[in-house]
Amino acid sequence: MTTLPPPATELSADEARRLALRAQGFLGAPDRRAGVRGVLRHLGAVQLDTISVLARSHELIPYARLGAVGRAAVEAAYWKPAGAPPRAFEYWSHAACILPVEEWPHFAFRRRTYRARPHWGHHLPEGAYEQVIAQLRAEGPLTATDLGGAKRTSEWWDWSGTKVAVERALMYGEVVCVERRGWKRVYDLAERAIPAELLHDDLDDRECLCRLVRLAGEALGVGTRADIADYHRLKAEQVDAVIADSGLVPVSVAGWARPAWADPAALATPPRGRHRTTLLSPFDSLVWERARTERIFGFTHRLEAYVPRPKRVHGYFAMPVLAGGRLIGRVDPAREGRTLVARQITLDGPRAVPAVAQALVEAAGWVGCTDVRVERIDAAELHGPLTKELARLTA
Repeated sequence: MTTLPPPATELSADEARRLALRAQGFLGAPDRRAGVRGVLRHLGAVQLDTISVLARSHELIPYARLGAVGRAAVEAAYWKPAGAPPRAFEYWSHAACILPVEEWPHFAFRRRTYRARPHWGHHLPEGAYEQVIAQLRAEGPLTATDLGGAKRTSEWWDWSGTKVAVERALMYGEVVCVERRGWKRVYDLAERAIPAELLHDDLDDRECLCRLVRLAGEALGVGTRADIADYHRLKAEQVDAVIADSGLVPVSVAGWARPAWADPAALATPPRGRHRTTLLSPFDSLVWERARTERIFGFTHRLEAYVPRPKRVHGYFAMPVLAGGRLIGRVDPAREGRTLVARQITLDGPRAVPAVAQALVEAAGWVGCTDVRVERIDAAELHGPLTKELARLTA
């Protein structure tokens, strides 16, 4: 483990929280001119997920920071426009993520790791890999279905040989996902989709890791080694090997048991400005790491979509509510026609009512709903005040 130099800066827990909020785009005026592309570049990674309740997670991320940005504009900002260079690519970072195309060279270390991997969970039939590459070369961007089928049976895990081959090529970097079409990946050859000046694996592992550690620190504002490693799913020893050369500076945070590192540019200017009030995707990078979320906000966040229904506490897709720089509750939403339904709401006391109502009304308008209906609130005495506030906002 790297021996840390003495921290030059001591931060209060509140200062650390505000640094984190500003770094993630929730404190201060949003950069509307840079738009969704600016959000992606600023965060460095936007997680993808199959679940769609109000919208898919990669749409919710810019919405939470910019407000009611058009959903078509979100997709256009991420994916490759016809006849134009790509703006982003999909790859394994924190999870399956949309990444700025400029970062392609810095994931060379991960592509090398995949190429050297001796064991895989799916069998690759002989000749399937070469066939996929040849077909993409001849026919242009294709989905797995276009290539011959994604699955052998209806089971989600039972991939066809074609799907195994094209996913292997994606991990190796020979193929890239240039867009999602009906939630299916659209694959193309990297040599055709990635700008020539970026299409290389010239950077050694140390250069790649140093860049990703720096980016993680900038996106977090301040974080422990575990926080920084989790952002792009690096190993602790990888962070240790480069953090001294990453440009991040050591700090101590009151109440944090572990040493921390911060973005020096963030430390140079105290965080100020308006706080966003919004619903957050459970896959938002502000709340990615459960231990960090508890440490900074005193809020326990867990996605329950994969928890059996009887064991759920807060709901299938409970979305944390951010207001005033705090996480003040949760909403488990659904849509019925043009009504946004709050199936279950958990509030942090009566003071949370106005902000939760505002967040619900704004989210409803963004997804084209004209009404909001509340089904259940954990604190039953708050049902009336919340319903009254919703009626006032929608009058």
